[in-house]
Amino acid sequence: MKLHGYYRSSAAYRVRIALNLKGLEAEQAFIHLRHREQNARAYRELNPAGLVPALEHDGQLLTQSLAIIEYLDERFPAPALLPATAADRAYVRSLAMAIACDIHPLDNLRVLDYLKDELHLDGGQRDRWYAHWIEVGFTALEAMLARDARVGRFCCGNTPGLADLCLVPQLYNAERMHCDTSDYPTLLRIAANARALPAFIAAEPQRQADAE
Repeated sequence: MKLHGYYRSSAAYRVRIALNLKGLEAEQAFIHLRHREQNARAYRELNPAGLVPALEHDGQLLTQSLAIIEYLDERFPAPALLPATAADRAYVRSLAMAIACDIHPLDNLRVLDYLKDELHLDGGQRDRWYAHWIEVGFTALEAMLARDARVGRFCCGNTPGLADLCLVPQLYNAERMHCDTSDYPTLLRIAANARALPAFIAAEPQRQADAE
């Protein structure tokens, strides 16, 4: 396996956690997003979208973090990252997609760069943009999790799964951007439980070889 990623990419962070939980090792290939290495010809030939993560395995290139994680879960079933029943799997996927599809795309680096370079928003305006979409997304997630009986130590029960793999990196980004997260006690409790696990600790951005 070879994982193309960037230490501070929340999408790559998700995949690192999944690999760690399953005890899988992957060669790390670092794509420095701030230096625009994702636009280099060699990487675009590998992954035309120019995004991270990308995982090479068994002669295939896999992209999109949720697709990669589900691939890993199917190829290496233990420990499972999705629950046993169809209803519970749909619930976990809905939480993961609320983060990966609703929050993350609005607040990722290429959007923030566009706001700066093309729309000429200043730093304060970009920070307000970022904080607004964190608040919208986290408020909905908090309401969903606070009322659902399936929530235990983690988003679904007492073992970490797909939703937790998405929650922790997004919360890390919100904290890095100095967003107020005090209104989300359920999110904070679940994330604290996850962050105490070795698989999550080893995946932390500051522990990666390309961290700055």
